[in-house]
Amino acid sequence: MTAHVDEEWTLPDRGRVGVLCLIATEAALFAIFVVAYLFYVGASRIGPLPKDVLELPIWPTVCLLSSSITVWFAEHALHDRRLRAFVSWVVVTAILGAEFIRQTALEWRHLIVVDHLTISTNVFGTTFYSLVGLHASHVLAGLGLFTLVLVVSLRGRTMLEHARRFQFLAWYWHFVDAVWIVVFSVVYVVSR
Repeated sequence: MTAHVDEEWTLPDRGRVGVLCLIATEAALFAIFVVAYLFYVGASRIGPLPKDVLELPIWPTVCLLSSSITVWFAEHALHDRRLRAFVSWVVVTAILGAEFIRQTALEWRHLIVVDHLTISTNVFGTTFYSLVGLHASHVLAGLGLFTLVLVVSLRGRTMLEHARRFQFLAWYWHFVDAVWIVVFSVVYVVSR
């Protein structure tokens, strides 16, 4: 018979719980926007409609999904104390994210100027810009945080003491990339 040993219970890591709660809340918010988009996508009686104006954003998607790989490399470089490699991977991640935003801006410019699709044109325009814009705002928030990481790193402060925080940023970035897969599938594949 084995003796029962009472294990002392410890509180979970507050940062980890906080980031996971943030991601769960953001996932619920995106779910609401995706459902609204799907519900209203066929409701527009006047054009332009998705099939008329949307093209598959392959290059921006490649950039954003590749940035999940580069942030993973950055995280592992930091863990292995390879600070130059860490900074390099963060820079590459930020460049890929910035290219995604640049491509989104170019797409929106074309939709507004050439196709005359604005947020007030029809229900499709409203839900499209709301959903894609919500995602873009999350990419911009991540880029702001990566910029902060780079400023801290380049000012000579070591990121080693902040590795846990960078891990949380990496989780957030992976979440943003995963959400893009859903947005891409719903907006650019299913509804076209």
